[in-house]
Amino acid sequence: MQDIAKFISGFKRFQQKYFSEDRELFQQLRQGQCPKVAIIACADSRVDPALLMGAEPGDAFVVRNVANLVPPYAPDGGFSSVPAALEFAVLTLAVEHLIVLGHAQCGGIRALMDDGPQGEFLGKWIDIARRARDRVLTELPTKPARLQARACEQAAILLSLENLMTYPWIASRVGAGALHLHGWYFDMTAGALLHYQPDSQSFHPIAMDGGD
Repeated sequence: MQDIAKFISGFKRFQQKYFSEDRELFQQLRQGQCPKVAIIACADSRVDPALLMGAEPGDAFVVRNVANLVPPYAPDGGFSSVPAALEFAVLTLAVEHLIVLGHAQCGGIRALMDDGPQGEFLGKWIDIARRARDRVLTELPTKPARLQARACEQAAILLSLENLMTYPWIASRVGAGALHLHGWYFDMTAGALLHYQPDSQSFHPIAMDGGD
């Protein structure tokens, strides 16, 4: 119960900040949400997008899943929480930026790289990124496992960006300049946030040691 008590205490601090000291924000948010940014992030407990980016309530529409994956467009795919969330973010909220936020030491990517039994649901889900895994093993066959995993974490971000463009209502807005896609990678070992630059086809730091 001690762990739960921590969350209850945290809510009390939240309540004090936003419903006693700074009421204006939630008075506005009661009218509805209008974030300009949507983030597809990992469910990993160490990688909270709002905490990493100092976001306030209402700043970002966040979709979290194992390994921050986006499945390709499949209109008859059955229950599809990620496509449904993307549809809401893009068509209803009209966000202007979609960020795929990956991270170092991702358990989902590690499970993919290990290629062992993945349980009832996990294996099918992370198989979305199998093409990224295969490419890494082809291009970096002799590298240590940790370097292969890092390469796959970043390759999976790029694969999700590719998959986003298979959604016709995303591709049309990107083509019109109304929506921008971003690939970000949080390196928790270095404390750095990297972003993918298409010109160099590589990830570069955008924040490290408090700098810009």
